[in-house]
Amino acid sequence: MAHRVALRAQRPRSVWLTVLPMLLTVLLVAVWAEGQDYYELLGVSREATTKEIRRAFKQLALTMHPDKNPGDASAHEKFLQVNRAYEVLKDEDLRKKYDKYGEKGLDEQQGGRYESWNYYRYDFGIYDDDLEIITLDSGDFEAAVNSGEIWFINFYFPRCSHCHQLAPTWREFAKEMDGVIRIGAVNCGDNNHLCRRKGINSYPSLYIYRSGQRPEKFNGERNRDNLVRFSMQFITTTITQLWQGNVFSEIESAFSSGLGWLITFCSDSGDCLEPRTRQKLAGMLLQPGGRTIFGQHIVLCFELVFQVTSGATALFPPGSALNKPGSVLWLNTLDSKEIYNQVINHLPDLELLTSDSFQSKLAHHRWLISFTFGNKNSASNEYKKLQAFLRNDHIQVGRVDCIADSELCQSLYIHKPCMAVFKGLGIHDFEIHHGKDVLYNIVGFARDSVRAFVTTLGPDNFPSDKKEPWLVDFFAPWCPPCRALLPELRKASIQLAGQMKFGTLDCTIHHNLCSRYNIQAYPTTVIFNGSSVHEYEGHHSADGILEFIQDLVNPSVLTLDPSSFTEKVKGKTYEGQIWAVDFYAPWCGPCQALMPEWRRMARLLSGQILVGSVDCQRFQSFCQSQSVRAYPEIRLYPGNSRQSYNGWHRDAHSLRTWALSFLPRASVDLTPETFRSLVLSGRDHWVLDFYAPWCGPCQHFAPEFEVLARMLKGEVRAGKVDCQAHYQTCQSAGITAYPTVRFYPYLGKKRHEQSGEHINSRDANVIADTVRQRLQQLLPRLHNKPKVRAG
Repeated sequence: MAHRVALRAQRPRSVWLTVLPMLLTVLLVAVWAEGQDYYELLGVSREATTKEIRRAFKQLALTMHPDKNPGDASAHEKFLQVNRAYEVLKDEDLRKKYDKYGEKGLDEQQGGRYESWNYYRYDFGIYDDDLEIITLDSGDFEAAVNSGEIWFINFYFPRCSHCHQLAPTWREFAKEMDGVIRIGAVNCGDNNHLCRRKGINSYPSLYIYRSGQRPEKFNGERNRDNLVRFSMQFITTTITQLWQGNVFSEIESAFSSGLGWLITFCSDSGDCLEPRTRQKLAGMLLQPGGRTIFGQHIVLCFELVFQVTSGATALFPPGSALNKPGSVLWLNTLDSKEIYNQVINHLPDLELLTSDSFQSKLAHHRWLISFTFGNKNSASNEYKKLQAFLRNDHIQVGRVDCIADSELCQSLYIHKPCMAVFKGLGIHDFEIHHGKDVLYNIVGFARDSVRAFVTTLGPDNFPSDKKEPWLVDFFAPWCPPCRALLPELRKASIQLAGQMKFGTLDCTIHHNLCSRYNIQAYPTTVIFNGSSVHEYEGHHSADGILEFIQDLVNPSVLTLDPSSFTEKVKGKTYEGQIWAVDFYAPWCGPCQALMPEWRRMARLLSGQILVGSVDCQRFQSFCQSQSVRAYPEIRLYPGNSRQSYNGWHRDAHSLRTWALSFLPRASVDLTPETFRSLVLSGRDHWVLDFYAPWCGPCQHFAPEFEVLARMLKGEVRAGKVDCQAHYQTCQSAGITAYPTVRFYPYLGKKRHEQSGEHINSRDANVIADTVRQRLQQLLPRLHNKPKVRAG
């Protein structure tokens, strides 16, 4: 059964005597843990990232684990406390509930089991501490693989022996390819949904990802040379051979496109960059869109122009004069990383915007701006590549020195280095980047942000008195769930463009505004609609937000108080009316988890069962009078009876199936005799469900077919054929899979077994639309259209 929060529990005296010795041990642990919250138990701050929480827990696991403390009777309970703290704080939804409600808002079973000491020592995130390997999760995977860079990703499972065998080779490979392509890893133990979504069904699975292209799987022997050879084939380079007749035209053509040239001059002795080195440099410096900045020039008779008499490599920046001393950078090394660093250092910095030019520059063009405070950070040189990555997106890139233009930065409430996208509508329509300070994440953010409608808010533009509806996300930049929610807000803003505005408010900067709205946990998402304020409770996803907003506009769940419950639920307005009611408490973790599923279930049951909810914190006495003893309490009121839901699963489909089981059937069971007499020889239109009782998809489809039967009542009759009991009938009808939906229209003459038309759907709305469209097409052939009999 799914977990509920009990209001009270009574235990017989004999049981208390039995468990007294056990309670003494638990009491010792309770004293040890008393006064410590989950952050203190793990030794991290409330601003800790998921990676910091993970690292802290691993260190504690290696010292506190009961396997390492066999003489400590309380070691098990102590470690359970630490494990529970980790399980809660690593999960973005649970962490938010804990921050807001404390332990009472959580499922009491969380963290109730743990792994062996060896697991935490050897299997707890194979690549967590590797600098060259970027560990990706569901929050940043898409931004990474769609950034325009090439990624080679290792999907692994912590307990997989082959994954551990590969690890040393993968680390060597990552060091060799560092800077050439991105080397990543995904822990499928922690990101099971992501791995399933990507079709990962064996470990380790190694895939190359390129933006906009199908992933390529590596199937060879897993050694370093094979991995290098496989990955290098995806770095597409075109080495332009320069000679007397094309050298100037090729170079000037690249300059006119804003591209420079890296030219290797080869002497007869072959003293120039090797093909593998050139290819690696291409991976480091290649411009998005396939343009290469490489050329190869054979040293013959160009000594007078380039002053080259032997093998050498040189950088010709865009716009440099070919015969002007000092405009060309000569590189005295054949090492790819040294060449890359010299080239990047020599490239021009981002365009500097000042307070005088800032407003005019941003008035009509989209910009990605780097706000700096004096000293350049380690990523500044990498930022030089942003213009090339974003050229096709028509996003210009610049920088602002907040030391020199402090008033400008203060007016935008920018107090530390950051990147921000300005959307071409003035200086106040912008969004700040809060993801990883790496190129792929910034590029993905810039592309998403210019398409979305999310604005960074402050006191000057906060929509406290606006008439149009706003969704405001109160967040903190250090909060992992907050960062995971931001891309989902962008998706939702595109879906609701013109209907609702979206904004984000940084509570680490705007403390007073957040305090005014009693923000206690991050992220807290609030809908402001005139004088109405609604706090969002649900999944941190675009779909969850859209469903919540749809419910605000057209509520699917009726909020009940004692008076309306008595009037509507107890005193039903018509015979056969059925109500489903959720008795909940706002602080209850399982109740919060149920809310989005309850709303989704209500939409699925629209027109069939009425759905309501009662807040038992607000109406405590009333809930007690209704014998509500635990939250959430889910009840159905068919006729004059009352039924409680005791199922394990509380997803929308399971709840819907349970509720529909109390409705009178709208379909009929058919035997071989009734199939022949009513369907084949009858004068009604029929839609049939051929099923087998043991078939899981058939059981899943059964309530949907009942919905279909009610939708088509009076137009088409609905029947079910049990193919286990009536195998010969189904075989004669040509049924080869379960469930199978067939439509048998009556065309004025007797039908045969296989005349039914197959409908390839298990959605009641789709099937109903298909049937009605088919009847419309057949209208000219329907003579004396029969009136469908009830039942």
